[in-house]
Amino acid sequence: MTRLHPVRGEGAPDFKPIEADRLVEGAPMTETRLDYQQGDATYVGEWAADVGAWRVKYEEWEFCHLLEGVCELTPDGGQAQRFHAGDSFVIEPGFVGVWRVIAPMRKRFVVRI
Repeated sequence: MTRLHPVRGEGAPDFKPIEADRLVEGAPMTETRLDYQQGDATYVGEWAADVGAWRVKYEEWEFCHLLEGVCELTPDGGQAQRFHAGDSFVIEPGFVGVWRVIAPMRKRFVVRI
């Protein structure tokens, strides 16, 4: 069993629209490519989205590193934070707000549930 797992966004693509009940603006599609999964607790891969905005409610912990594009996260009752290609950030459980894609984006992610 290998203990080394490259993360290159080479997993099988899974395309999905944002659910209508979460949509704030636009009609963005998302693409997820899972490169690594450990049980039901850890997921690693790449995710991409078109321009648009939607509501999010995080119950998981996520590390993100933007490879392309621009996004903005606005917590309910708080200030928007904008991220560009090359930026990294962490979203903690309990984050509730709006995820807005300003320029089509692609990120690498690690999710821990």
